[in-house]
Amino acid sequence: MANQKMKGRTVSLMIMVLIFQVLSAPLHGCFVATGQGQPPRKRSTVHPTVVNGFGSSVFRPISGNVYPLGYYSVTLEIGNPPKPFQLDIDTGSDLTWVQCDAPCTGCTLPGDRLYKPVKNNFLACKDPICAALHSPKAHQCKNPNEKCGFQVDYADHGSVLGVVVSDNFPLRLVNGSLSYPLLAFGCGYHLHNRGPHPPPTTAGVLGLGKSKASISSQLSGMGITQNVVGHCLGGQGGGFLFLGADFVPKSGMTWTPMFQNPFDKHYSSGPAELLFRGKPTGVKGLNVIFDTGATYTYLSSKVYQTVLNLVRKDLSGKQLQDVKDKALPICWKGTRPFKSVRDVRNYFNTFALSFSGASNIQLQLPPEAYLIVTERGNVCLGILSGTEAGLGTSNVIGDISLQDKLMIYDNEKQRIGWASADCTRKLSGL
Repeated sequence: MANQKMKGRTVSLMIMVLIFQVLSAPLHGCFVATGQGQPPRKRSTVHPTVVNGFGSSVFRPISGNVYPLGYYSVTLEIGNPPKPFQLDIDTGSDLTWVQCDAPCTGCTLPGDRLYKPVKNNFLACKDPICAALHSPKAHQCKNPNEKCGFQVDYADHGSVLGVVVSDNFPLRLVNGSLSYPLLAFGCGYHLHNRGPHPPPTTAGVLGLGKSKASISSQLSGMGITQNVVGHCLGGQGGGFLFLGADFVPKSGMTWTPMFQNPFDKHYSSGPAELLFRGKPTGVKGLNVIFDTGATYTYLSSKVYQTVLNLVRKDLSGKQLQDVKDKALPICWKGTRPFKSVRDVRNYFNTFALSFSGASNIQLQLPPEAYLIVTERGNVCLGILSGTEAGLGTSNVIGDISLQDKLMIYDNEKQRIGWASADCTRKLSGL
């Protein structure tokens, strides 16, 4: 989901219209909490290493944070000679796109940092990747050789318009070899930002969704990497991203099946039951989307209201008061300013999503996974109403809830996995 990563990412349930549709949501938030009076839990931590010895994977360090930036990004080089572009990581979008000098209207980068297309690298409408972007709608071309265009509309009312091009992406694989695949991506030449936040300083979006148009799918189709996407978003910022199966741990991961719907381009799973303090909340049958394009976590209105009621009831009698803060809609202040979420652990408790179909398949959402502490020292709820944000009944798990977890989207085995991890630790085997 692309935007709030077009800065706060107000939800990028990105809807590609005219040419294709893509759901992306710059969501904010998740939950991680330790119950009041409960002893701190010792979490087993997975330390990914190169495990299969093949070495055909791409590894990149990540920069960014949930607050105050609102997005995580990675730098990739494009073209010959190669030029670096900082891209917003988005598992909720298929199309990778960069700001493009074609010329550009609304671009936020200076001219010398824009991508400059050449005549012979435009993708034709008849190309299978253009059809994949158009899916599930019928793909029709008035002229098979006309340029493949795209338009992406974001839930925060921002948009990007452009054409699809192809160019070399110089990549160093973890086995030390160099690869120069010719990959398709969007050349965005008309950007419109209507959201309440200024656009991010990134050059565009790295689309890592499920369709054949995503970078991971293209690399897999060329036999360069397996179609596996993994990321680890540091709670204090930073982290890493990998494409390929070399860093998938042999043990220690929790796995849940990925939805098999061929028309669903998102990393989705379910149904799941919402728990609070280890007990049922009455909310069942949730299907969730894992989306790094969303800064925060977005829940459908009824589920969101249940979460808000549970949190407020749990705070009854505690020394926190409601306060207005520009960062998020629901915030509290203490007797003195808080410095980090660690300072409020004793006030909040843990949510969890319990996935059916197997025993003990839970995604723990402790206070750190759904709260932020703002520059004013207030604590704010990083779970928002997806219905109010224009996401309908979708439930989107955003960056805030994915922090300090190794997340793996295994398209080869059609599964999604997670494990607690130190995202600042350098991977062994590199």
